[in-house]
Amino acid sequence: MPAQLTSLFGRLKAAIAHFTIAQRTIVIIGVAAVVLGAVALSSYLAKPQMSPLFADLSAADASAIVDQLNADGVAYELTDGGNTILVPNDQIYAERLKVAAAGLPASTDGAGYSLLDDMGMTASEFQQTTTYRRAMEGELARTIGAMTGVKAASVKLAMPEETVFVADTVAPTASVFVETSRGVSLDAEQVQAIVHLVSAGVTGMTPTDVSVVDSEGRVLSAVGGSPAGGLADQQTATYDARVAASVQAMLDRVVGVGKAVVTVNAELNLDNSDVTSETFSAAEGVPALSSATTTETYTGTGSGAATGVLGPNNIAVPSGTEDAGSYTKGSENLNPAVNKVTETTTTTPGSVRRQSVSVVVDQQAGAALNMTDITTMVTAAAGIDATRGDTVSVSRMAFDTTSAAAAQEALAADATDAKAAAQASLIREGAIAAGVLLLLAIMFIAAKRKSRKDRREALDLGELQLVNETPLLPFGGLEALGLPAAPVPEVDEGAIKRAEISELAEAQPAEVAELLRGWLVGGAAR
Repeated sequence: MPAQLTSLFGRLKAAIAHFTIAQRTIVIIGVAAVVLGAVALSSYLAKPQMSPLFADLSAADASAIVDQLNADGVAYELTDGGNTILVPNDQIYAERLKVAAAGLPASTDGAGYSLLDDMGMTASEFQQTTTYRRAMEGELARTIGAMTGVKAASVKLAMPEETVFVADTVAPTASVFVETSRGVSLDAEQVQAIVHLVSAGVTGMTPTDVSVVDSEGRVLSAVGGSPAGGLADQQTATYDARVAASVQAMLDRVVGVGKAVVTVNAELNLDNSDVTSETFSAAEGVPALSSATTTETYTGTGSGAATGVLGPNNIAVPSGTEDAGSYTKGSENLNPAVNKVTETTTTTPGSVRRQSVSVVVDQQAGAALNMTDITTMVTAAAGIDATRGDTVSVSRMAFDTTSAAAAQEALAADATDAKAAAQASLIREGAIAAGVLLLLAIMFIAAKRKSRKDRREALDLGELQLVNETPLLPFGGLEALGLPAAPVPEVDEGAIKRAEISELAEAQPAEVAELLRGWLVGGAAR
């Protein structure tokens, strides 16, 4: 072992040997905490990072995938009540390929057009039609299942048989069952997206022929195009909230925040209707498409029979005269050009039949305001149409601020409590930190004092060795040597040496300590 490490361990051992019981306890606790932290950190770093292999699985699919992972010897974790499977990051893609090759998850794969691949050449027309319908249902269900928030979907198509022997054809219809993820509900836009997706994927189907039902039994879209149940209420509530927010934002800038209350009650037309009208008008300045003129002329000389007015028993009066007969008949058939205009109007669900808006302004805030101006602004902001029967009500009343004041006091009290708790926590953490710093300071001071004490003892031993090595005069002094005695000033050489040694120790403490330790070792060897 190198001399420096030996010296370091020796000094460390000597320092620990002079520790008190409290200091040794603190050192042991600190070392144990460091070791435990290192072990925990190494365990965390050694643990593989897990990522979801599949999520929102059914019980059957989760069981089959777990069996596949056990067969492959891959570590896994189950979360979300067994619906999500986690595997290590470095194995996730390989396992997805293996699981997909095994046909899992089966519930999310769907049949789709792959059914047509297994259909034989000897299949009957009925089998071909049924298989094609099932393939379309599977493809539509798989597409809907890929939407955000949709866990599973099922589509059933009712497609009438095409035949030339029926004059009036029946439009196909579809019913869609949607199961959403936990805590997710479909909004109106998503429902309309599903309706248009299904209707556009089937020939001859319109959006009014699609019905959508969720897993809770609620009808989200009924056949006929009208939203049913809660979806209609949701559309109405959305419209009311949007108009109320627009009017409220305007009034907040005029009378101040919290000084006005807006309520909107609208009646929406959720029916889908088509109106076709035809208008005919004469085309001016355009020649007739066709014209025909017929003229008939007849001239007669009489038949020689009795003439005159018929008398009784149809006997001609003898006084009648005979005369020749003739006539002329003409007719004209004209086929003029006619303008024809056909107009088809489609009314989509969501138009407003009528609405009413009620506004209440605080009496103090609106004392200096003109209520007529407020009414005009609200009418314009809400889009009021008098021909539709819309109404607007604007009134000024005193607001009850008791609840607001109580809420403000409660919020202030909560803020005070939170501030006090934060201060207490800060004080507690500061006290702990101060205690730790104080303990470290005590340990540092104790170690410093111990080091100074050891250095002082080493210096004293060095002075003794220097004194022992000082050459002594023979007994009798200078007279014994035959030299004249000279006046010797009284100089304390020991004090001078101690001062020099102290200065050297302060300037180079490490070198001095090594030098003194070497002297002590050499003196002990002699």
